[in-house]
Amino acid sequence: MGNPQMDAAWSRYQSMLDGMLPHEATQQLHDLFVPDEVIEEMVRRHEAATTEIATLREPLAVGRENAVRWYAGPRAGDRNWPAFEKRLGRHLDRDEVRKIDTASDRVVAMLDHPATPTFRSRGLVLGHVQSGKTSNFTAVCCKAADRGYRMFIVLSGVTNSLRRQTQTRLIRDLVDLNPPLWHQITKAEHDFQPPPNAQSFLASKDQCLLLVVKKNGPVLKKLRDWLEEAREQLVNCPTLIIDDEADQATIATRRINPLIRDVIGRIPKVCYVGYTATPFANLLVDPVDEEDFYPRDFILSLPRGDDYQGPETLFGRNPLDLEDPAEVPGGLDMIRTIPDDELALLRPAKRSAIPDFAPEEASSLRRAVLWFWLATAARHVRGQGDGHSSMLIHAHSDTRVHDSYQPVLQALRNEAAHGVREDDPAVVGEFRDLWDEESRRVTPQDGGPPLDFASVRAALEPVVSGTRIVMDHYRSTDRLDYDSGPVNVIAVGGNTLSRGLTLEGLVVSFFVRSSNVYDTLLQMGRWFGYRPGYEDLPRIFMPAETRRWFTHLATVEAEMRVEIDRYITEHLTPLDMAVRIRSHPKMKVTSPAKSKGAVRGAASYGGQLVETRYFPCEKTAEDERWHADNAAAVSRLLAAAHREGTLDAKTRAGRALWRGIPVEHVLAFVDEYRFHPKALDAARDLLGGYIGKRSKAGGLVSWNVGVVGKRPAGGGLIGLPHGGAVDPVVRTRLDLGVSDPVADIKTLTGSRDEALDLDIPEGEEVNRSLLQRLRTSQQPERGLILLYPIDAKAPVPVRGAAGQERAVAGRAPLDAPGDIVWGAALVFPKPTGGVDLGVEYDYLQADLSRVFPTAGEDEDEDISVLEQDLDGGPEGAA
Repeated sequence: MGNPQMDAAWSRYQSMLDGMLPHEATQQLHDLFVPDEVIEEMVRRHEAATTEIATLREPLAVGRENAVRWYAGPRAGDRNWPAFEKRLGRHLDRDEVRKIDTASDRVVAMLDHPATPTFRSRGLVLGHVQSGKTSNFTAVCCKAADRGYRMFIVLSGVTNSLRRQTQTRLIRDLVDLNPPLWHQITKAEHDFQPPPNAQSFLASKDQCLLLVVKKNGPVLKKLRDWLEEAREQLVNCPTLIIDDEADQATIATRRINPLIRDVIGRIPKVCYVGYTATPFANLLVDPVDEEDFYPRDFILSLPRGDDYQGPETLFGRNPLDLEDPAEVPGGLDMIRTIPDDELALLRPAKRSAIPDFAPEEASSLRRAVLWFWLATAARHVRGQGDGHSSMLIHAHSDTRVHDSYQPVLQALRNEAAHGVREDDPAVVGEFRDLWDEESRRVTPQDGGPPLDFASVRAALEPVVSGTRIVMDHYRSTDRLDYDSGPVNVIAVGGNTLSRGLTLEGLVVSFFVRSSNVYDTLLQMGRWFGYRPGYEDLPRIFMPAETRRWFTHLATVEAEMRVEIDRYITEHLTPLDMAVRIRSHPKMKVTSPAKSKGAVRGAASYGGQLVETRYFPCEKTAEDERWHADNAAAVSRLLAAAHREGTLDAKTRAGRALWRGIPVEHVLAFVDEYRFHPKALDAARDLLGGYIGKRSKAGGLVSWNVGVVGKRPAGGGLIGLPHGGAVDPVVRTRLDLGVSDPVADIKTLTGSRDEALDLDIPEGEEVNRSLLQRLRTSQQPERGLILLYPIDAKAPVPVRGAAGQERAVAGRAPLDAPGDIVWGAALVFPKPTGGVDLGVEYDYLQADLSRVFPTAGEDEDEDISVLEQDLDGGPEGAA
């Protein structure tokens, strides 16, 4: 048989696979006496296509062991995906379309074959906030419909605004591209209203059914009862349920959770796929209850685009295991700090103050609004005047606080519009100074010079005067509208703007809302996403503590995705290992009701570097005592090292090393040296507990201690026990644009410092992986402590050619009390036995060992305000 004939046979075999499982199709070929060589070629092609999808390294995914590989990707004759792919190509480049294609292939391959007699699976897709999750699940719906799934239920948040937005997008991207193939049961104008004769809808095989349903109790009850009417027809209706914002309302709620479970329980062939950028609650669900929403069947982590501005891009993060701290993102210079003394002017101090609260035009609010107008005018000059431009003000959840901002913003708009129109020197000068300052701090992505103020000034007046000020909340009649042409808008809101809803062209965010819950805080970050053509213009204004929290969350998110990568490399499933989520001393991972079944994770330091990066820097007696106590702890450790250890030949100008120090001196140092509470990995009790536990098992009983300074210019400023001396090193703090009592130096150790007690083969490129391997072979059960004398007053270093030197951007002097600040780093070898001794650590994870207990009365998620945002007004209206 020639290739054209084999290709025709392949096409026919693929068609057979739509209606039966792969082994059934193969058996049917045998029953039809198809030649063995043809059958073998069909099976080979199918296995090659499905394996290519199942083994993709991106997106990261882990699924059921021994799952049937059935999905071979789109093919000729498909109608839904080709149409959507063509539509995507109109506004995305080819590479971005390819990424959506590949990622959605991977998700569809995780679903059950629609011809499977019965199935009820649970999966989770991790996206990024404002990063195109809707495009992914739309592509998944297209491809699943092309392969035989017939009903698509999209659970779209808890607000009308988000449900309408999702319904409108799916009409545009699914229904309108192939009208004969789809029947909408819900509309943009209304939520689910049970159509008569459910049996006829579900029995028909000519059309796919689309339902976009709000997670609201009365609505879900009506859906459940409607499905119950057609139990017999559902047997042949493969269903895909997409739960958008799957961590909201679905998990651990008294009403919504059981109702979604009831809906799923009515359908014999159903895949439930949760989509969220904040999966903390989903990963902490008790996995033993097969009817709940632990992602027992698969977890998939969507990639982000190169231009995506996410938490680590904007805020930076801490290094993970084996990462070179110097290569970890430090954050873009787009975050502006709202001083603590202005917070009382911008949000009520307590709930009882809400009725009488009126915000004032604080300096930070004024700068934020003026920059919004400048950035929007700059976009007009760049040819983006036909796009939307938005500013978000998120100060509180109470709608009365939202409304109180309106007179302040209107007065500022009137003042600025009049000043620009009349060329008032004070107003125009204020705009000019702000433009000059901000445009220097972040340059355009193409590397070209920023726009000159004159060109921005020319576009400023219509931008300012044409700006709408919208209070977007459930009581407001003037809501965000991006469907009636380009708009410049300042949106003030709370809950209705903090989940799922996209603020088009978001340029400036002014954020003083307080939340200490991971998922809530991340979802409020509407500023994450893509900013094509204006990547340099966004600015985020927030308090310093909130900024630090987002840096922590960026670390949590990166670490969580590394955990998922471990599933793949270690061939594990979600039921073999629970994803660990790092906790925080002041923040909750998720609400207590959602984490009742979670347990503290066990973590260990084997193979890790732990270093100090935070130093108190106020000129107070307490901070002076802090550094004096640390200096005394260092002095005692060095004295013990010289007394009981051996001075190494590697000791030279600027550095010293002692070998063989007993562990009791290291434990004493860890107990005495004060690590800042922000350094979660360097908690004193955790370090001491780990070292003590491992030394009792025979490891880490001996340590090396080194001092890393500079070659002395003269006699040396810091004397050492062996008679030598070193000069202090320079470490500067991150410049956060406002005085912070705690300095963050980001990185203490240099890239080769860990090699102080190692012999590096000539010609080897030094990196963390090499250093870890060398430590395992040369110092297998010996730890290393590195001590750094830091110049407390050194200025920021300058770089550049002579006469053109400039201080390193984003850095400020440490300016700590005293003359010397001592930093410390601990290097832990991996255990020689291969199994590290974990200590209970500040992580949460699902408990894979428990039997699910009798359910008690769970606390509802606080969605009371959102549930007032219903079609028709009162709860239960549709």
